[in-house]
Amino acid sequence: MPNDSALFLGQFLRAPATIGAFAPSSQRLAAAVCAPVPERGEPTVVELGPGTGPFTAEIQRRLAGRGHHLAVELNEPMATLLAERFPAVDVVNGDAAELAGLLTQRGLRQADVVVSGLPWAAFPTELQLALLGAVTAAMSPAGAFTTFSYIHAIPLSSARRFRSLLSERFEEVVAGRTVWRNAPPAFVFHARRPRPPAELPSTMM
Repeated sequence: MPNDSALFLGQFLRAPATIGAFAPSSQRLAAAVCAPVPERGEPTVVELGPGTGPFTAEIQRRLAGRGHHLAVELNEPMATLLAERFPAVDVVNGDAAELAGLLTQRGLRQADVVVSGLPWAAFPTELQLALLGAVTAAMSPAGAFTTFSYIHAIPLSSARRFRSLLSERFEEVVAGRTVWRNAPPAFVFHARRPRPPAELPSTMM
């Protein structure tokens, strides 16, 4: 939507490290990122960093009224917009690091799918560890985690570190094709089956 770009750019200029992009994700990227959301059953789907809602809309389309869709957005203006735009979504203006508690408050045991729009490459090591730890601790053993990275971030040490963390945290990590019709172009990571704490290196626990 036209006003979304203005809001996104404004919030990016205020806090580039937490917003991570200057424009909302495209529909093509949303479709690629949200592919693991099941089209059957009553899944618990968690969305982290939904922004103005391009992934939210795709998740809602795939759920079609089923399950529970929890969207956690740290930015208050974006969380407010999201709640107004998607009344069927459980929108929380909060921190993704508190995911386990947010699920417990709602009587939800675990997340079946976690869709992330967080700017992982912009985060320092400690924050990457904390957030990814919160994600895996809140997921079901057969759960799926999906996120994306901009192609210009590939050479960054923080991006390479995050890719390594994914391999340590999950049994399976697959990089999808580059979505060129996005600003900027991006590619998707699909990760499945979080490793139990006993299998993690001591530095990760």
